[in-house]
Amino acid sequence: MLYKEETPKETVLITGAGQRVGLHCAQRLVADGYQVVITCRRLRPEWEVNPLKGIEVMLADFSSEQGINAFIRVLQERAHSLRAIIHNASTWIDDDLVDGPAFQRLCMVHMQAPYMINMACASLFSADTVADIIHITDHDALNGADDHIAYLATKAGLENLTRSFAMRLAPSIKVNSIAPALIMFNDGDSEEQQAKLLARSALGLEPGPEVVYQAVKYVMNNSYITGTCVDLNGGGTLKFA
Repeated sequence: MLYKEETPKETVLITGAGQRVGLHCAQRLVADGYQVVITCRRLRPEWEVNPLKGIEVMLADFSSEQGINAFIRVLQERAHSLRAIIHNASTWIDDDLVDGPAFQRLCMVHMQAPYMINMACASLFSADTVADIIHITDHDALNGADDHIAYLATKAGLENLTRSFAMRLAPSIKVNSIAPALIMFNDGDSEEQQAKLLARSALGLEPGPEVVYQAVKYVMNNSYITGTCVDLNGGGTLKFA
């Protein structure tokens, strides 16, 4: 009996995907037939009871140059042939708590890690197939806001990296960003806070992480899009027009 050789699965790397939107996208990519590698800072206890299926977990700390370089070395040693990198790793520090070291951590996670990984790992993409780098930024980083200034400034830096890398890596690798507004409420958000967030968009809903995955697949499936931001704002720009 002749057996058909199984086609190797394409690999997608998602940084900072241990929970919420990142983990949802990782699980949806697995369901769509991809091999998925995620990074997180620590293993979650629930994974011992319910192991992640089809997902390889790599521990990584992107808050220092040493941690970024250590991750890059391990990734290159494992020689994954990548279909896509999704830079989802993020950190949140309230402006009242932002000092010099805290601002540096924001810069490291949101800008320096994606920059260094993109520069070092472009060679890991297959030359025979389409490839993508996707930066997850923030809708408010597109225009600024009077709160969370340090966080949004570094996310805006990631938006700029999108255009620069799109020019540098074309035509072999497409580079785009996805800029979400409200996707999921945080645990502990009061009804007042939820109502305030909902009022910022024309659609007035908490869409859930699937809309981010839909944007990811749109970018990956479209062969004629690079250097572009997919702004997931639920009509927020209409509210403030």
